[in-house]
Amino acid sequence: MAEEKKSYLYKLKPLIDRWPAIKKPDGHVTFRTKMFWTILCLIIYFILTNVMIFGLKSDVIDLFANYRFIMAGASGSIMHLGIGPIVTASIILQLFVGAKIINLDLSNSEDKAIYQGTQKILVIVMIVVEAIPQIFGYLQPTTGLVDVFGGNMGMANFVIVFQLIIGAIIVFFMDETISKWGIGSGISLFIAAGVSQAMFTGIFNWLPIQGGLVSMTNPPAGTIPGSYYLASNMNLGQLVSGGYQTIFMGNPNIGYSNAIVPLLGTLFIFFIVVYIESSRIELPLAHGKVRGARGRYPIRLIYASNIPVILMSALLANVNMFAMLLYQSKLPLLGNQWWIGKYDLSVTTQPLAGGAWYLSSPGGLNSWLIPIIAGGYGGHAPWQYATKVIIYLFVLIIGSILFAKFWIETTNMGPKDVAKQIQGSGMQIPGFRRDPRVLKKVLERYIPVVTVIGGAAVGALAGFADAIGTVGNASGTGVLLTVGIIIRLYEDIAKEQAMEMHPVLRGFFGSE
Repeated sequence: MAEEKKSYLYKLKPLIDRWPAIKKPDGHVTFRTKMFWTILCLIIYFILTNVMIFGLKSDVIDLFANYRFIMAGASGSIMHLGIGPIVTASIILQLFVGAKIINLDLSNSEDKAIYQGTQKILVIVMIVVEAIPQIFGYLQPTTGLVDVFGGNMGMANFVIVFQLIIGAIIVFFMDETISKWGIGSGISLFIAAGVSQAMFTGIFNWLPIQGGLVSMTNPPAGTIPGSYYLASNMNLGQLVSGGYQTIFMGNPNIGYSNAIVPLLGTLFIFFIVVYIESSRIELPLAHGKVRGARGRYPIRLIYASNIPVILMSALLANVNMFAMLLYQSKLPLLGNQWWIGKYDLSVTTQPLAGGAWYLSSPGGLNSWLIPIIAGGYGGHAPWQYATKVIIYLFVLIIGSILFAKFWIETTNMGPKDVAKQIQGSGMQIPGFRRDPRVLKKVLERYIPVVTVIGGAAVGALAGFADAIGTVGNASGTGVLLTVGIIIRLYEDIAKEQAMEMHPVLRGFFGSE
């Protein structure tokens, strides 16, 4: 590449070379070592989600409340920012590279190294960008912490922001540790851990919703104990007059959301994702030198995995956060404008009107279908609720397609890179000349098409699950991601075991 054609990001190369990072293993990492680091990082993650920010008031306003499980963090804890900064940095760079604003060829190893190094720097920048707004009325220090600094509110706020930054940096390094020394992706693992915990408590939690004694207006919070209690304590008249709706779809007035329909929606998403994950195109392969040695290269329907939905959900979470900040600000033209997003933080962090409302999750049948049937609710007409669902699904599907295409270009999953992997393993497609260019042309018939179809399918599934609602308020996207993540983790573990027993497979899977 000519010097004048190089991206201006090459100016960051001296900084990238000195940037702190987890060192890559010099050789093969054993399966036992990979499992050790993966489990250790997961345990540390669970511990940190239960370590609350020191000096923080209990009445936390969570900017990411509606996307909490996608952000893989716990509100008010050291993990408050979760994976948000990591994913946001990835989104920004992918969009800039995809739009050719940044001139990088990711098939070039030197350009790819600059891309990855720049992303690490951008993560730290986004950690600071997402941490500082939290102290402007959302995460407030206690009076005791302010008194420690002699009434200096600025220093107390700095302590809060510092803890947020440290927690996000720990998440960043744990993700990098798992990627280099563990199994799978740290981002995905943390999402699955948080959602699984929420789903388990959402199904089996026998404690009442608001604490205190169990009653008809304060039933057990879990689906199974809550539904059983309501059904066994309601008479026929109560069931007919609205009790069945509470049991099947929940009742937001009493805070009961873990009803039967969200549970059925969760199970439906589980089975449909398992089915789609098993759908694939298999290209026959034969070894060029070893006669009789044959295999197959699977191209999944969801080729780019669940990463596109993670990126799209994080983008929508940031849209909600900045719309909320703008509504609370006094910026000219943009501050306190309802058409961007209207909020009432004394009630919820969910937008009540404006563009942000149309881009927010439908939130289950109770949040959009019942208002349509009832002729409107909360200042919105039935057609507005219908339009909101349509816009949300459209944006989620189109965004997932775009991010799926960006993702395979940045992760060695494109036709050119896959052709090199197959060629390097000594395999070839029977009936075709053993040439990477020929392999690339064959793969180009399948991979781009499957990428678009898979991105649209995963986006549609996530949107459908959000519209139906899920148990544990984990969000439909969270459930979709968790099922896919667990399936991929199982397959990654099986692949690592296979490579441990048969070292020759490491070259085929690109591990050496």
